[in-house]
Amino acid sequence: MAQFVDWDLATATAGALGKSGPRVTYAEATEVVSELRRLTDEAAGHVADYTGLTSQVPHPPVRVVDRRDWAATNIAGLREVITPLVGRLTEDKQPGALTEAIGSRVTGVQAGTVLAYLSGRVLGQYEVFSADPGQLLLVAPNIVEVERKLGADPRDFRLWVCLHEVTHRTQFTAVPWMRAYFLGEVQAFVDAAQGGEHLLERLRRGVSTLADAVRDPQSRSSVLDIVQTPGQRAVLDRLTALMTLLEGHAEFVMDGVGPQVIPSVERIRAGFNRRREAGNPVEKAIRRLIGIDVKMRQYAEGRRFVHAVVDRVGMAGFNRVFESPLTLPRLSELSEPDAWVARVHGPVGPVPTAG
Repeated sequence: MAQFVDWDLATATAGALGKSGPRVTYAEATEVVSELRRLTDEAAGHVADYTGLTSQVPHPPVRVVDRRDWAATNIAGLREVITPLVGRLTEDKQPGALTEAIGSRVTGVQAGTVLAYLSGRVLGQYEVFSADPGQLLLVAPNIVEVERKLGADPRDFRLWVCLHEVTHRTQFTAVPWMRAYFLGEVQAFVDAAQGGEHLLERLRRGVSTLADAVRDPQSRSSVLDIVQTPGQRAVLDRLTALMTLLEGHAEFVMDGVGPQVIPSVERIRAGFNRRREAGNPVEKAIRRLIGIDVKMRQYAEGRRFVHAVVDRVGMAGFNRVFESPLTLPRLSELSEPDAWVARVHGPVGPVPTAG
């Protein structure tokens, strides 16, 4: 089978280029891991109580990882998804030996460069590619580094992070069709391409664009260059709507639960927002080019959508969003939540108030 990425080289590159973590003693590292595991369990109870969503399928316990392990896990997950797709696109035909050797190694270095950069920023993730229903990862060095930079109470900040990431785990385990739907949309994106060889070249160019953004923040390339067909744009709209919903829902939950269980949550949120908006020009350019700024907008837009729907139809009414793929919001409805309410609920009266 043709090899699109030299995955071993990608892993080695990510490990070699990744930043070292903050200085901690062995005892401190052990305490951080233990507390993150405990706070994950605590967060799970808070999320279930607040959202009314409970896991319908068993899931593995949280994995507390370092930056190298986070990158390796994501590379393994991407390998599980991309390798079969490449085989399908190329009909398992082997390219020339030189083409495969050089192309896969170049892409491997580029992919490793991107993952090395991200491994120093991600606090946590629900990784869905490598296993069903997925795996919750918390990146301990990054959590410790950020809490120190913010001057935050360690227990409060760690629980705050856990609330967000556990909400993502709940989205995929309380909604058993979610992972298959997401992976199906990834497959649909590939199916909408105009020819396998052209898609592989666009995928390589997309990985190259991301790597260039990390190395050269003055690059004017756009990752959207790989989206060229109307069919792919339609799929991308659905994926964007889904990810905006999931990110906004997690933000809404952490903001809803936080004041009840985290004494310093207002200080943490204010400091974290300042950190998101800050950064030197180089950092800002990289964030824009590799899509982190887009993710920040998804947080805000998705949170506004969830807040508006819950205000209109209550939490149980909002949870109808998870009934089936047909009740997910369309991209246009994210900025017009009343349109989603009208489509899914029909005409509704005001939400009753207590008292």
